[in-house]
Amino acid sequence: MSPETITPDQKIPPTNACALSIAAVFDPVFTRLERCADLVERYAARPNSVADRAELDSVVETEVRRQFADSTGMVIGAGFVSAPHFLGWHLAWWLSGQNPASSELPATGIRHLETVEDPRDESFRDYTALEWWRVPVQTGRRHITGPYVDYLCTDEYTLTLTLPVYRDGTDLIGVVGIDLSVDEIERGLVPRLCAGGVPVTIINASGRVVVSTDTHLATGALLRLPGLSERLSEVATSAPVLLVNGAHTFQWCGQTGLAVVAGLSPTGD
Repeated sequence: MSPETITPDQKIPPTNACALSIAAVFDPVFTRLERCADLVERYAARPNSVADRAELDSVVETEVRRQFADSTGMVIGAGFVSAPHFLGWHLAWWLSGQNPASSELPATGIRHLETVEDPRDESFRDYTALEWWRVPVQTGRRHITGPYVDYLCTDEYTLTLTLPVYRDGTDLIGVVGIDLSVDEIERGLVPRLCAGGVPVTIINASGRVVVSTDTHLATGALLRLPGLSERLSEVATSAPVLLVNGAHTFQWCGQTGLAVVAGLSPTGD
Protein backbone atom coordinates (compact mmCIF):
# COMPACT_ATOMS: atom_id res chain seq x y z
CA MET A 1 0.00 0.00 0.00
CA SER A 2 1.40 3.42 -0.90
CA PRO A 3 1.17 6.34 1.53
CA GLU A 4 -1.76 8.67 1.09
CA THR A 5 -1.21 12.02 -0.56
CA ILE A 6 -1.90 15.07 1.51
CA THR A 7 -4.55 17.34 0.02
CA PRO A 8 -3.85 21.06 -0.41
CA ASP A 9 -5.93 22.00 2.65
CA GLN A 10 -3.95 19.65 4.89
CA LYS A 11 -0.65 20.41 6.53
CA ILE A 12 2.09 18.22 7.93
CA PRO A 13 2.88 19.43 11.45
CA PRO A 14 6.44 20.62 12.05
CA THR A 15 8.53 17.83 13.56
CA ASN A 16 10.71 20.15 15.64
CA ALA A 17 8.40 20.11 18.66
CA CYS A 18 8.07 16.31 18.48
CA ALA A 19 11.84 15.85 18.21
CA LEU A 20 12.37 18.10 21.22
CA SER A 21 9.79 16.15 23.23
CA ILE A 22 11.52 12.87 22.40
CA ALA A 23 14.98 14.21 23.19
CA ALA A 24 13.61 15.54 26.49
CA VAL A 25 12.70 11.97 27.46
CA PHE A 26 15.88 10.19 26.37
CA ASP A 27 18.68 12.71 26.92
CA PRO A 28 18.28 12.67 30.74
CA VAL A 29 18.47 8.86 30.67
CA PHE A 30 21.77 9.01 28.83
CA THR A 31 22.96 11.59 31.36
CA ARG A 32 22.25 9.03 34.10
CA LEU A 33 24.18 6.43 32.12
CA GLU A 34 27.14 8.77 31.77
CA ARG A 35 27.11 9.29 35.53
CA CYS A 36 27.09 5.54 36.13
CA ALA A 37 29.87 5.01 33.57
CA ASP A 38 31.97 7.62 35.34
CA LEU A 39 31.52 5.83 38.69
CA VAL A 40 32.65 2.51 37.21
CA GLU A 41 35.58 4.13 35.40
CA ARG A 42 36.77 5.79 38.61
CA TYR A 43 36.44 2.51 40.49
CA ALA A 44 38.47 0.65 37.84
CA ALA A 45 41.15 3.36 37.75
CA ARG A 46 42.10 3.06 41.44
CA PRO A 47 45.87 2.49 41.71
CA ASN A 48 47.20 -0.85 42.96
CA SER A 49 43.72 -2.32 43.40
CA VAL A 50 42.08 -5.48 42.15
CA ALA A 51 38.53 -5.25 40.85
CA ASP A 52 36.12 -7.24 42.98
CA ARG A 53 32.61 -8.25 41.88
CA ALA A 54 30.89 -7.71 45.20
CA GLU A 55 32.60 -4.37 45.75
CA LEU A 56 31.75 -3.06 42.28
CA ASP A 57 28.19 -4.36 42.55
CA SER A 58 27.73 -2.23 45.66
CA VAL A 59 28.97 0.86 43.80
CA VAL A 60 26.65 0.21 40.86
CA GLU A 61 23.63 -0.67 43.01
CA THR A 62 23.81 2.67 44.83
CA GLU A 63 23.58 4.52 41.51
CA VAL A 64 20.91 2.18 40.15
CA ARG A 65 18.68 2.84 43.14
CA ARG A 66 18.96 6.55 42.41
CA GLN A 67 18.01 5.97 38.78
CA PHE A 68 14.92 3.98 39.73
CA ALA A 69 13.87 6.66 42.22
CA ASP A 70 14.18 9.41 39.57
CA SER A 71 12.48 7.60 36.69
CA THR A 72 8.75 7.76 37.64
CA GLY A 73 8.40 4.12 36.62
CA MET A 74 9.95 4.35 33.16
CA VAL A 75 13.22 2.63 34.16
CA ILE A 76 12.60 -1.07 34.73
CA GLY A 77 16.18 -2.36 34.71
CA ALA A 78 19.68 -0.92 35.00
CA GLY A 79 23.27 -1.77 35.76
CA PHE A 80 26.73 -2.64 34.48
CA VAL A 81 27.77 -5.59 32.30
CA SER A 82 31.42 -6.59 32.50
CA ALA A 83 33.79 -7.31 29.65
CA PRO A 84 34.95 -10.92 30.11
CA HIS A 85 38.57 -9.87 30.75
CA PHE A 86 37.59 -7.42 33.51
CA LEU A 87 35.32 -9.28 35.98
CA GLY A 88 34.63 -12.36 33.90
CA TRP A 89 31.13 -12.95 32.58
CA HIS A 90 29.20 -10.82 35.03
CA LEU A 91 26.02 -8.73 35.06
CA ALA A 92 25.65 -6.24 37.89
CA TRP A 93 22.03 -5.68 36.90
CA TRP A 94 18.90 -4.89 38.89
CA LEU A 95 15.17 -5.00 38.13
CA SER A 96 12.76 -2.48 39.58
CA GLY A 97 9.47 -3.19 41.30
CA GLN A 98 7.81 -1.70 38.19
CA ASN A 99 9.28 -4.54 36.12
CA PRO A 100 6.76 -7.34 35.33
CA ALA A 101 9.56 -9.81 36.08
CA SER A 102 9.66 -8.41 39.63
CA SER A 103 5.95 -8.57 40.37
CA GLU A 104 6.62 -9.94 43.84
CA LEU A 105 8.33 -6.68 44.81
CA PRO A 106 6.65 -3.44 45.89
CA ALA A 107 6.96 -0.63 43.34
CA THR A 108 9.79 0.90 45.36
CA GLY A 109 11.78 -2.35 45.61
CA ILE A 110 14.53 -3.71 43.38
CA ARG A 111 16.13 -7.11 42.98
CA HIS A 112 19.37 -8.35 41.47
CA LEU A 113 19.01 -10.21 38.17
CA GLU A 114 20.30 -13.75 38.56
CA THR A 115 22.04 -15.03 35.43
CA VAL A 116 24.22 -17.96 34.38
CA GLU A 117 27.80 -16.64 34.29
CA ASP A 118 29.68 -19.91 33.76
CA PRO A 119 30.41 -20.32 30.01
CA ARG A 120 30.57 -24.10 30.53
CA ASP A 121 26.92 -24.22 31.56
CA GLU A 122 24.52 -25.21 28.78
CA SER A 123 22.25 -22.28 29.73
CA PHE A 124 25.05 -19.72 29.38
CA ARG A 125 24.46 -16.95 26.86
CA ASP A 126 27.27 -14.90 25.31
CA TYR A 127 25.96 -11.35 25.75
CA THR A 128 28.83 -9.84 23.75
CA ALA A 129 27.03 -11.02 20.59
CA LEU A 130 23.88 -9.05 21.43
CA GLU A 131 23.10 -5.67 19.87
CA TRP A 132 22.98 -3.71 23.14
CA TRP A 133 26.61 -4.76 23.76
CA ARG A 134 27.97 -5.13 20.24
CA VAL A 135 27.01 -1.76 18.71
CA PRO A 136 28.22 0.63 21.45
CA VAL A 137 31.43 -1.39 21.77
CA GLN A 138 32.04 -1.11 18.01
CA THR A 139 31.13 2.57 17.74
CA GLY A 140 32.28 3.85 21.13
CA ARG A 141 29.01 5.80 21.39
CA ARG A 142 25.60 5.65 23.03
CA HIS A 143 23.10 3.25 21.52
CA ILE A 144 19.39 2.40 21.78
CA THR A 145 18.41 -1.23 21.17
CA GLY A 146 14.80 -2.09 20.46
CA PRO A 147 11.94 -2.05 20.82
CA TYR A 148 12.06 -5.77 21.49
CA VAL A 149 10.38 -8.19 23.87
CA ASP A 150 12.98 -8.80 26.59
CA TYR A 151 12.35 -12.39 27.64
CA LEU A 152 15.39 -12.39 29.93
CA CYS A 153 14.44 -9.42 32.12
CA THR A 154 11.05 -7.85 31.45
CA ASP A 155 8.76 -9.99 29.26
CA GLU A 156 7.49 -6.76 27.70
CA TYR A 157 8.47 -4.35 24.93
CA THR A 158 11.67 -2.71 26.05
CA LEU A 159 14.25 -0.20 24.90
CA THR A 160 17.78 -0.77 26.17
CA LEU A 161 20.08 2.24 26.27
CA THR A 162 23.79 1.44 26.59
CA LEU A 163 27.16 3.19 26.78
CA PRO A 164 30.65 1.65 26.65
CA VAL A 165 32.87 2.00 29.72
CA TYR A 166 36.66 2.31 29.50
CA ARG A 167 39.59 2.10 31.89
CA ASP A 168 42.29 4.70 31.18
CA GLY A 169 40.34 5.81 28.12
CA THR A 170 41.21 2.82 25.92
CA ASP A 171 40.62 -0.46 27.76
CA LEU A 172 36.98 -1.48 27.32
CA ILE A 173 35.77 -2.95 30.61
CA GLY A 174 32.04 -3.22 29.92
CA VAL A 175 28.86 -1.32 29.22
CA VAL A 176 26.37 0.47 31.44
CA GLY A 177 22.73 0.22 30.49
CA ILE A 178 19.15 1.10 31.31
CA ASP A 179 15.98 -0.74 30.28
CA LEU A 180 12.97 1.48 29.59
CA SER A 181 9.36 0.34 29.43
CA VAL A 182 7.88 1.16 26.01
CA ASP A 183 4.42 1.24 27.62
CA GLU A 184 5.54 3.97 30.03
CA ILE A 185 7.27 5.91 27.24
CA GLU A 186 4.08 5.72 25.19
CA ARG A 187 1.94 7.02 28.07
CA GLY A 188 4.22 9.99 28.49
CA LEU A 189 4.86 10.85 24.84
CA VAL A 190 1.66 10.16 22.90
CA PRO A 191 -0.30 13.10 24.37
CA ARG A 192 2.51 15.42 23.29
CA LEU A 193 2.68 13.92 19.79
CA CYS A 194 -1.05 14.19 19.06
CA ALA A 195 -1.20 17.98 18.98
CA GLY A 196 -0.62 18.31 15.22
CA GLY A 197 -3.68 16.31 14.20
CA VAL A 198 -1.86 13.87 11.86
CA PRO A 199 -0.03 10.64 12.72
CA VAL A 200 3.41 10.96 14.30
CA THR A 201 5.68 7.94 14.59
CA ILE A 202 8.93 7.51 16.49
CA ILE A 203 11.29 4.99 14.89
CA ASN A 204 14.70 3.60 15.73
CA ALA A 205 17.69 3.72 13.40
CA SER A 206 16.48 0.53 11.69
CA GLY A 207 13.04 1.97 10.95
CA ARG A 208 11.23 -0.02 13.66
CA VAL A 209 8.29 1.69 15.35
CA VAL A 210 8.90 2.66 18.97
CA VAL A 211 5.73 4.69 19.56
CA SER A 212 3.09 5.93 17.13
CA THR A 213 -0.12 7.91 17.32
CA ASP A 214 -1.31 5.90 14.30
CA THR A 215 -3.35 3.00 15.68
CA HIS A 216 -2.48 0.96 12.57
CA LEU A 217 1.21 0.89 13.50
CA ALA A 218 2.21 -1.55 16.22
CA THR A 219 5.33 -1.29 18.33
CA GLY A 220 8.15 -3.15 16.60
CA ALA A 221 6.61 -2.90 13.11
CA LEU A 222 8.92 -1.91 10.27
CA LEU A 223 7.89 1.45 8.84
CA ARG A 224 7.95 1.42 5.05
CA LEU A 225 7.99 4.76 3.23
CA PRO A 226 9.70 5.81 -0.01
CA GLY A 227 13.06 7.37 0.77
CA LEU A 228 13.00 6.51 4.48
CA SER A 229 15.84 3.97 4.38
CA GLU A 230 18.06 6.52 2.63
CA ARG A 231 17.38 9.08 5.34
CA LEU A 232 18.14 6.55 8.06
CA SER A 233 21.48 5.75 6.46
CA GLU A 234 22.58 9.40 6.47
CA VAL A 235 24.50 11.12 9.23
CA ALA A 236 22.06 12.49 11.79
CA THR A 237 21.26 16.17 11.39
CA SER A 238 18.86 18.38 13.31
CA ALA A 239 16.97 19.76 10.30
CA PRO A 240 13.59 18.28 9.26
CA VAL A 241 13.36 17.02 5.67
CA LEU A 242 10.51 16.02 3.37
CA LEU A 243 10.50 12.40 2.18
CA VAL A 244 10.34 11.76 -1.55
CA ASN A 245 6.59 11.03 -1.48
CA GLY A 246 6.03 14.64 -0.45
CA ALA A 247 3.61 13.53 2.25
CA HIS A 248 5.83 12.89 5.27
CA THR A 249 8.51 14.80 7.13
CA PHE A 250 11.49 13.14 8.77
CA GLN A 251 13.72 14.44 11.54
CA TRP A 252 16.38 12.96 13.79
CA CYS A 253 15.76 13.52 17.50
CA GLY A 254 19.02 15.07 18.64
CA GLN A 255 21.66 12.47 19.51
CA THR A 256 19.17 9.87 20.72
CA GLY A 257 19.47 7.58 17.69
CA LEU A 258 15.70 7.90 17.20
CA ALA A 259 13.80 9.77 14.49
CA VAL A 260 10.29 11.14 14.10
CA VAL A 261 8.13 10.79 10.99
CA ALA A 262 5.01 12.94 10.59
CA GLY A 263 2.34 12.58 7.91
CA LEU A 264 -0.76 10.72 6.90
CA SER A 265 -1.17 6.96 7.22
CA PRO A 266 2.36 5.56 7.08
CA THR A 267 2.41 1.80 6.57
CA GLY A 268 4.28 -0.92 8.42
CA ASP A 269 4.50 -4.70 8.72
